Amino acid sequence: MPLVTKWRAALAAVPPNVQGMLWIALSGLIFSCFMALVRHVGSHMDPIQTSFMRYGFGLLFLAPFFIKLRWPDVVAANLKLHLLRGLMHGTGVMLWFYAMTRIPLAEVTAIGFTNPVFATIGAVLFLGESIRLPRIAAVVVGLFGALLIVRPGFVEVDPGAIAMLIAAPIFAASDLCAKSLTRRESGPAVVAYLSIIVTVVTFVPAMLVWKAPTIEEWGITIVIAGLATVGHLCMTQGFKVGEMSAIQAAKFLQLLWSALIGYAMFAEAPGLYTWIGSAIIIASALFIAHRESRAREVGRPTVEPAKTSRTTGD
Repeated sequence: MPLVTKWRAALAAVPPNVQGMLWIALSGLIFSCFMALVRHVGSHMDPIQTSFMRYGFGLLFLAPFFIKLRWPDVVAANLKLHLLRGLMHGTGVMLWFYAMTRIPLAEVTAIGFTNPVFATIGAVLFLGESIRLPRIAAVVVGLFGALLIVRPGFVEVDPGAIAMLIAAPIFAASDLCAKSLTRRESGPAVVAYLSIIVTVVTFVPAMLVWKAPTIEEWGITIVIAGLATVGHLCMTQGFKVGEMSAIQAAKFLQLLWSALIGYAMFAEAPGLYTWIGSAIIIASALFIAHRESRAREVGRPTVEPAKTSRTTGD
């Protein structure tokens, strides 16, 4: 206990934004380990089955969130929007898990960073929010970065890359739904409904491809669910203690973690175009985050994905 007390005291002495960046960097490392395990188990287990098991076990790890649910949360729930979000998110998760078994982890991570780009597009199309020329340029640049990684027409496009390109806007739409839900409902309620609905959505497809897991596969999927939960807790803590605009850059360390782990475990060496495209996407996402920060300062509506949306998304 004295060691824990000293650790907490030392952390408390660190500026809040630095604390936030450290938590976000740690969450990125945990998520990269999670992705590596998904890729490993995906070599002999269908990714749809893996995604179902991840969420099934995830329900156990998220039990403390369910305990926080109150009856008003149940009464006030927008079930139609929860169902829509769960259906979209479940579809995105299955595509994402498939992508992780097909293409390098760094490539999966980089394409996933287009989330703010697609969230901006979705907010304009479906929420009626206005968009100015600088952010339009950032959206176009971000999409160009994704195309540079995939390079359709220049190299053979792997189905995993296509799956990730489809999953990215689906996750962005899920984030927008979460943002809308958290305006009227509590964070634990949004987390609980998503976890339950995604488990149900992935159940039937998983049964169609079900293969009895080995003891090792059971163990790995339990670890996957645990890592996802811990990673989201770290990310949530980062959002809690630090300012969004200050800690945003730390998110992109996950690309480095993914590249290093992918190389160490699977001998994956990201190509030049992956790095260039990643840099373009990151620059675009950072610019959009900066514009979001400026918009909040003057009281304009923003399209930043809700913080709770990633609590069960990965």
